[in-house]
Amino acid sequence: MLKKHPFITKDELERITKKYPTPFHIYDEAEIVRRVRLLQKAFSWNPGFREFFAIKATPNPTIIKLLRDLGCGCDCATATELVLADACGVTGSNIMLSSNDTPPEDFKRAAAQGAIINLDAGGDMLDTLDVALGGVLPDSICARFNPGGTFESTNGIIGNPADAKFGMTEAQLFETFRVLRDRGVKVFGLHAFLASNAREQDYYPKLARILFELAVRLHRELGIHIGFVDLSGGIGVAYRPEEASADVCAIGEGVRRAYEEVLVSENMDDVAIYSELGRWLLAPAGGLVTRVLHEKVTYHDYLGVDACAANLMRPAIYDAYHHITVMGSEDVPADHVYSVVGGLCENNDQFARDRALPKVHVGDLLFIHDTGAHGFSMGYNYNGKLRSAELLYHEDKTVELIRRAETMADYFATFDYPGSPFSDLAHPEA
Repeated sequence: MLKKHPFITKDELERITKKYPTPFHIYDEAEIVRRVRLLQKAFSWNPGFREFFAIKATPNPTIIKLLRDLGCGCDCATATELVLADACGVTGSNIMLSSNDTPPEDFKRAAAQGAIINLDAGGDMLDTLDVALGGVLPDSICARFNPGGTFESTNGIIGNPADAKFGMTEAQLFETFRVLRDRGVKVFGLHAFLASNAREQDYYPKLARILFELAVRLHRELGIHIGFVDLSGGIGVAYRPEEASADVCAIGEGVRRAYEEVLVSENMDDVAIYSELGRWLLAPAGGLVTRVLHEKVTYHDYLGVDACAANLMRPAIYDAYHHITVMGSEDVPADHVYSVVGGLCENNDQFARDRALPKVHVGDLLFIHDTGAHGFSMGYNYNGKLRSAELLYHEDKTVELIRRAETMADYFATFDYPGSPFSDLAHPEA
């Protein structure tokens, strides 16, 4: 059977846990750098290519600054994420606001920061933008397209755009761009997200061709300048050992062919390509480290660990697979079957159900793979569980704390208001 290997050893983790108790998320700096450079190489044929890292995947300032230094921008969905990007030194058109059901305050902040605004709808959302900006629209604006129907690759249906709440129909997009053109907008962008975690090599190329052909029609019929096409995210990762990873260089080459066949032939070879690959960039570069607290055998053999769905929600809400390595037993046969569970009062708080693993003992460290994106960021405080620390594992094998673990004072902080009987819990040092 194929295996996944942690980027760190058991001895290193045991050393780290003496200072930073489990559970914690840990990220591999070397893998982050490698993936960014590989992506940039794959699209180096396009002079305007830019990656807008989806902050929602891993909203950590140290990670964002690392990506900034590697040439990435930020894709934001809320005012809070806009503030985070700005605080990390990502400014102006290196920020994209791709939101939906957007409040006017978010539009105002995006405009104040000089971010590119990506409209999810026209109609009253365009009216909201107009009022929020005092009737002065930016020179450049983007809009999100939803073609409806289903989206197919060579392996069959991989997305159902018609069921997604995001984006505009083609008719709505044309009308929105016509209004924006008449209001003085000079440069337009196209954006679409049609499938999630697609490892198919033809996902981006097929999506690109749809958007390139749409760009040509918009240019011909409205006389507008399409400055960029944002392919968004969607490129997936191999969560299971037997799965093949997406070949981003082959994907980039497929997009290049579509670009030359559709855009270059129309003298539109100045269109920049953007991406927003939160999952592909960060998921394989992170792991959740947790320690086995208890073993309970009833109708299943349960391993109770000190992490829970509050630290990694994906298995609970998506039934998502995350591979698990028993540290120190990487080469031991997986001849036992366990359900690996957390301590929440919910039965879906299970990282793995009836998973084949080597023999596990109370006190063992488990490494849960591919949690670098949508791991910590989807955390919550159900049952009063506290969110974990985040660590960065540097190439020289040193470890940096990049987010401390929450404390009970953090949990009670929002109860600190005039007259609250809980204010002393928010200030235990007082």
